[in-house]
Amino acid sequence: MFKIDLKNRKPIYEQVIENFKKLIIGGELVENSRVPSIRDMARELGVNPNTVQKAYRELETQKYFYTVMGQGSFIAAPPESATRAEVNALYDALTGIARELIFRGENLEKILAFIKNLEGKENDKN
Repeated sequence: MFKIDLKNRKPIYEQVIENFKKLIIGGELVENSRVPSIRDMARELGVNPNTVQKAYRELETQKYFYTVMGQGSFIAAPPESATRAEVNALYDALTGIARELIFRGENLEKILAFIKNLEGKENDKN
C-alpha cells in the first residue's frame, strides 16, 4: 500500500496519516472501502500496532475514516462542507508552505500555476 521512512524525522504515525490522506485525496482509496486492520497494517509496515492505532484514530477524528464495530475501519465520504475554523487552518497551512517555497527560491507565479493545475486535476475527476 505504502512505505514508511524510518529515517524520516517525522513520527511514524504522522507518516501513516499523510500516506492515507494522499491515497484518499488522490482517489486511490474510495468511499466505503475497507482499510487493512490495525494488526495487518502494522505487520505490513513493520511498526508497532499502537502506532497504527494512533494514526487510525486521528484519521477518524479528521473524518477520513469511520469504524463499524466488529467489521473494521472504512474510508469516509468526503465532507459536504467544512467549518470556518477547518478552512482557516488549511489556509494557515497553505500560507506556511507558500512562504517556505518562496524562501527556498520559488517564485509566486510558479506557485500559483501549481495551484491552478491542481484545480484542473480536480475537474478532470468529476
